[in-house]
Amino acid sequence: MIREIQELVNKGEMLPLMEEFYTIQGEGFHKGTAAYFIRIGGCDVGCHWCDVKESWNAKLHPPTETAKIVANAKQYSDTIVVTGGEPLTWDMTLLTQQLKAEGLQVHIETSGAYKLTGQWDWICLSPKKIKLPTDEVYEVADELKMIIYNKDDFRFAEEQAAKVNENCILYLQPEWSRRDKMIPEIVDYVMKNPKWKVSLQTHKYLNIP
Repeated sequence: MIREIQELVNKGEMLPLMEEFYTIQGEGFHKGTAAYFIRIGGCDVGCHWCDVKESWNAKLHPPTETAKIVANAKQYSDTIVVTGGEPLTWDMTLLTQQLKAEGLQVHIETSGAYKLTGQWDWICLSPKKIKLPTDEVYEVADELKMIIYNKDDFRFAEEQAAKVNENCILYLQPEWSRRDKMIPEIVDYVMKNPKWKVSLQTHKYLNIP
């Protein structure tokens, strides 16, 4: 990436855009809601079960003017979801300012591993053992989405739940490739620990992006 473009990316005036698409939010509190997704490239958290590993290398995704991203988004939906990769790898200030200026509801899906930038109407925090969230994001997260791949993930989920604010909604979600094994265990766990709710990747059952 040439230096001039890299400087624009560092400022948030351009972002490594992997893809953008209009679909139905499939997970968590807003499942079933029509939403426009902006997927930003770049992530070094490195979850072995990640289903968008092609997002990890930011160099593979063309730096795109933030204003252009916003112009595309506002044509489709009032609800915008910024995801990745790990979007907080980059400064989200300008992107969210411009989206908010258009009167849009702006959500983020993040591991919380980097400094929280931007203005958000909804923060979905999905912590990973490899690189834990910052203290600030625990304080403002609207929902905590814990991916359950094995039994140890229940222990990790409780550790993370102890750190979020009291208004944060708690979700346990089976990792897709292990759903048949983990769904019965999650159901049992939630019934015994009703502070948690079950989240499913309903968009995969619906066969939509």
